[in-house]
Amino acid sequence: MPQLPVARLTEITARALKRAGASKAMAQTTAQALIAAEAEGLGGHGLSRVALYCQHLKEGRANGKAKPKILKRKGATALIDAGGGLAFPACALAVKEAAARAARYGVSFVGVTNSHHMGAVAYHLAPLARAGMAGLAFTNSPSAINAWGGKRAFYGTNPIAAIFPRKDAEPVVIDLSLTEVTRGKVMVYAKEGRPIPPGWAVDKDGNPTTDAQAALTGSLNAIGGAKGATLALMVEVLCVALTGAAFSFENDSYFEPGNKPRIGHAILAIDPGALAGSDLYFSRLETMIAGIVRDEGVRLPGARRQQMAAAARSQGLTIADQQLSELLWLAGVKII
Repeated sequence: MPQLPVARLTEITARALKRAGASKAMAQTTAQALIAAEAEGLGGHGLSRVALYCQHLKEGRANGKAKPKILKRKGATALIDAGGGLAFPACALAVKEAAARAARYGVSFVGVTNSHHMGAVAYHLAPLARAGMAGLAFTNSPSAINAWGGKRAFYGTNPIAAIFPRKDAEPVVIDLSLTEVTRGKVMVYAKEGRPIPPGWAVDKDGNPTTDAQAALTGSLNAIGGAKGATLALMVEVLCVALTGAAFSFENDSYFEPGNKPRIGHAILAIDPGALAGSDLYFSRLETMIAGIVRDEGVRLPGARRQQMAAAARSQGLTIADQQLSELLWLAGVKII
């Protein structure tokens, strides 16, 4: 399997997206996010998504020429329209707005409407941590979780992410889907023709399945049963009712022909200086972390991702031959 530098893979990915109809800015912003996910070991949100994004661009399910715009501003809040384009330019604008408003008001809430797949959610929060702020992010997605007691998929996987900056260390990064497994991981299994483990999903009729393809058109099991499904409801309200986006059940599956996604995202930023103060925040956080790592074998959330990303930056990324061939074909590149 070949090993390529991160910069080269980003360049090829951006070329594939641009060739499919994305603007130069959208292609570059999206490529950076996908390769960052791949570098962190999140294959379900990395290169495996390129072909799908290209397909959506070509079919018009994603508007490659969209430019995000601010629809409303009021105090610590703002609402951004992604214009039906790929999510990453709109998310970048949302985080920029969130940081600016939190710096002024101490806290901010920025919603994004009319968007697409958000990718690895915690990725978007990194600028907040660099600015010394804590951040939270939420997104809905096409239906994947049944309402508790129901059989049909209703809520999305609806990931939740958070980032907490540290003074002299990498931030604590939390990023989790509200399902036993991400849909992106199931997509990888389906692409490779592998069965998924029991307990991950049910088919469209509500029957337990190990068929990855059936899982993609069925329902994934929520973490914690009723508790996970209820958290998914909460995310729907934050990302949709407050932004005017489409609920998960109103968005067709990404993996079958369907309507244009109108996904919603929510970004919250918090300035520690507006509360107990940044110095005390950093001190208290380190006290907690020292207590956590006292037990042998404990790993902080996000640490593995950060280690893998650092290795990828210095050594490059190893890509499966078939995946690389597909990427090169999408990009119209014959020579690496």
